This record gives sequence, C-alpha cells and structure tokens, in this order.
Amino acid sequence: MDLVELAMVYDADAGVVGELRYFFGKLAGRHCGLCDITHGTLRPKPAFEDLRYSMGMPVQIWHRNEQPADVAEFTASRTPIVVGRRADGTLVELLAAAALDGCEGDVERFAVKLDRALVGVGSRGDGEMP
Repeated sequence: MDLVELAMVYDADAGVVGELRYFFGKLAGRHCGLCDITHGTLRPKPAFEDLRYSMGMPVQIWHRNEQPADVAEFTASRTPIVVGRRADGTLVELLAAAALDGCEGDVERFAVKLDRALVGVGSRGDGEMP
C-alpha cells in the first residue's frame, strides 16, 4: 500500500524556550540527527529542501510539541523519527533515530536511506531516487 504523506519529527521543541534548550544541549554534545540533516548553521539546507519538494507527496516536519496527536501516539517519544502515512491513515516507521544519526547530517545519505525504507514498505516499486 502506497504512502500518501511523510511526517518527520525533530527531537526538539518549537518556540523560544525549545530553541534555547536545543542550542545549549548542542553545546553539551547532544543533537538531533534530523535537525543535522535538514538544517545548516542558521537555515534549512537547500539540498534538503530540494529533496523534500521532489518526494511526490506532502512532507510534514514537526517539532515534538507540534506533532498531531496520532503521530505523537505512534512515535511515543521516539524522536527524531520519519514515519509514513498510508491512505487508510495508519502510520509506519521509516527511519528511527539511529538511522538518522548514521546520516551524519548528509542529505544524500538520508535520501538513500529514505528511498530504501520507502521501497521496503512498498511505496516505491522501482527503487529509484526521488
């Protein structure tokens, strides 16, 4: 069954307090693998934005405190994470924190892992990159 939407959830909260917590956490050696993929020092990475808009389906990106209730229930605080939504509304995990960390902030590595995950759930039959 094909996916109709991707949802990506950062391991960080939105808002001024959330941004400050993330900033100081990063100084202390903590990070969010998804944040490293999507953002450079001060702004989104153009390569990620290009990938996002070439996916052929909506790609929603949320901070922990912004995600819809069904996504929050599914992820159960396992963030960062990338999940897919099927046409019937069910969710499926595509990439967990360890896989995102393994990308080491590289958008191309992320694209390869995401494409493999999409093929694995039957959302891409051809195995071609987006």
